[in-house]
Amino acid sequence: MKDVDLAKKLLNDGNLNLVVVKDSKVIFKSREKGIKPLYTAVNEIKYEIAGSSIADRVTGKAAAMLCKYGKIKELHTKLISENAINVLKDTAIIINYDEVTPFIKNRDKTGMCPVETISINSNNADELLDGISNFLESIRKVQNEQ
Repeated sequence: MKDVDLAKKLLNDGNLNLVVVKDSKVIFKSREKGIKPLYTAVNEIKYEIAGSSIADRVTGKAAAMLCKYGKIKELHTKLISENAINVLKDTAIIINYDEVTPFIKNRDKTGMCPVETISINSNNADELLDGISNFLESIRKVQNEQ
């Protein structure tokens, strides 16, 4: 079984949101939502993630930029934004997806996802990583205040 097929199977069977497989081994998996799982994987196992295959539920521009930055080999996603496709089209990353959308919506479906918004103005991975870090930190602060 190809790494991407294993990742896809585990994503569906395990009710996961992100699965990273390399050389037939799961090197990262998460049930957390949003950009946090991929951001965490890229930060914690950046060198290990290179050449891996990923199955993700939703891939916006920020996630596509992280895949490119992490030098992944193949991506399967259920939903991908047009901006994400544009980021990946000039790479060697093999992508397959179930559905395309103009942009990733926020959780209450009233507008654009905040991380998609952060990524719209960025074409630099280091800038994006800082923006995501600040966004995740602001969420942590709000959760700690509640």
